[in-house]
Amino acid sequence: MAVLACRTALRVARRRIAWWIGLALACAGATAFAEGSEPAIAVVVGHNMAPADTISQTIVLGIFAKKRLFWSDHSPVVPVNLAASHAVRRAFSASVFKKTPEQLQDYWNDQYFHGVLPPPVLASEEAVLRFVSSTRGAVGYVAACNVDARVDVIAIVPSGDAASTCAR
Repeated sequence: MAVLACRTALRVARRRIAWWIGLALACAGATAFAEGSEPAIAVVVGHNMAPADTISQTIVLGIFAKKRLFWSDHSPVVPVNLAASHAVRRAFSASVFKKTPEQLQDYWNDQYFHGVLPPPVLASEEAVLRFVSSTRGAVGYVAACNVDARVDVIAIVPSGDAASTCAR
């Protein structure tokens, strides 16, 4: 019983630390944007809807390539994408995959024959924020300047093109 209580307390402490780190990263990204530096893309999960541990860009790649299917607490990962023509999606793909969404089409065609479908596509960053904040295990990405209290930031992806969706 004591071990379970310790694990629970540790999990809560990790979430709080990860939330503060995510907030600091989001603020750093927003500050960088405000100062005219390179904008950033925030990889987000719903507030208290998925493990909010900060993750590496390699794990981000695994999640959005549908190679990493579960969070650290063994709950399913539910990634969502923006439309292929969306500026944030193009910048995200270029930074994480080093390819455009069109160049990734061959990868997804191959995955389809293995029974793996690409992440569902949502129409806007607001749709991503709404879906992620209301769906347990969901993860998406938005321009760092669009992050709000509904979500926790788990990674920051540098981007040169995400600024087109941010109001100056």
